[in-house]
Amino acid sequence: MSAPSRKLLAADEAVRQVLFDGARVMCGGFGLVGGPLTLVAAINRSALKDLTIISNNLPDPGVHLGKTLLLGKVRRAIGTYFTTNPDVGRAHAEGRLEVTLIPQGTFSEAIRAGGAGLGGFYTPTGVGTLLAEGKEVREIDGRSYVFERPLTADVALVRARRADALGNLVYEKTARNFNPIMATAARRVVAEVDEVVPVGDLDPEQIVTPHLFVDHLVIATERL
Repeated sequence: MSAPSRKLLAADEAVRQVLFDGARVMCGGFGLVGGPLTLVAAINRSALKDLTIISNNLPDPGVHLGKTLLLGKVRRAIGTYFTTNPDVGRAHAEGRLEVTLIPQGTFSEAIRAGGAGLGGFYTPTGVGTLLAEGKEVREIDGRSYVFERPLTADVALVRARRADALGNLVYEKTARNFNPIMATAARRVVAEVDEVVPVGDLDPEQIVTPHLFVDHLVIATERL
């Protein structure tokens, strides 16, 4: 690792600095792949509560965000599917968890729109279903589209492979998933990485998230 980065913090300190009770938190990952496991573990050690988690799902039962749920820290979950974790359905049925389901492509575009500063977008996905109830539906060139609002957050917790000391991020294959767009759609961003290298060591063509989006870096200590 390079000389210490001014952005580099321990996971528990990063969580203390950026998160607060009731925060809207984007969390990268598809299942556990590409998830910021070290940062979520720090949340689970904290006293934080009433969080809104914006993530593809809450994987897995009793671990990662699934453990965050069991600890009673999650008030609302916004994501694309939760059937891999029966604890989510149970918490929702018992009134302990509010759940918002969004089709996966719509979820991705809503985050991208949030990061781009757009007011929303029209999509044919969900038209005529329960997911469109209460939303504007407009006909464009003979086809019906439902209006979807953007998704933004107070904090995004993302997972990357490498960073330089400025916070430029390089991702690892499919572990990239939702992480880059989430990094654009939150007021503050903490990136969990395997290593931090000196500025200039990263191939500029491989940098996906520029450092201007990243507030803090954390070295990963929990891995799949």
